[in-house]
Amino acid sequence: MTGDEENRLIAAARRGGSRAFAILVGAHQQAVRGFLRRFTGHWADADDIAQEAFVTAWSRLDRFAGRSSFRSWVSGIGFRIARDARRAHDRASVRDGEWAAYQSDSDEGAAPLEDRIALAGAMAALPQTQRAAVALCLGEGFSHSEAAAILKQPLGTVKSHVNRGRERLLKALGGEDG
Repeated sequence: MTGDEENRLIAAARRGGSRAFAILVGAHQQAVRGFLRRFTGHWADADDIAQEAFVTAWSRLDRFAGRSSFRSWVSGIGFRIARDARRAHDRASVRDGEWAAYQSDSDEGAAPLEDRIALAGAMAALPQTQRAAVALCLGEGFSHSEAAAILKQPLGTVKSHVNRGRERLLKALGGEDG
């Protein structure tokens, strides 16, 4: 594709011509995907990122200044998406590693992982106010008075939240009250 053809297609796409943009995608997708496959080392991820790059390019076509080729511009978008995804993955891996280390350092009497996962799910299902009161009083050992001060709620409300939350947790986990 010549530079003039590419410029005509870009102008048509800027006017909303999805067919013109589809031609641009068809002309450049292999190069963009190839670059991203080599950069990421994962074909499926690279293909997803390439697709995202072209969608981003379509939505930001008005920002294309023409200082480079369209292919270079979309490749740059793909590079930034891949780089940001890699950073997010690395941060998540660090958090997961820290969590795993924390879990392995926890005391021997801790509940089995399956039970902790079930409890976390049951806690997430509680209304926010009940969850906060339960987490403070039953999870962290705060008194009802301390929790009331932290949550800026009346003492009776906190006590009700703890009791109702405890009942809901017991029911969700199949436990018995008593």
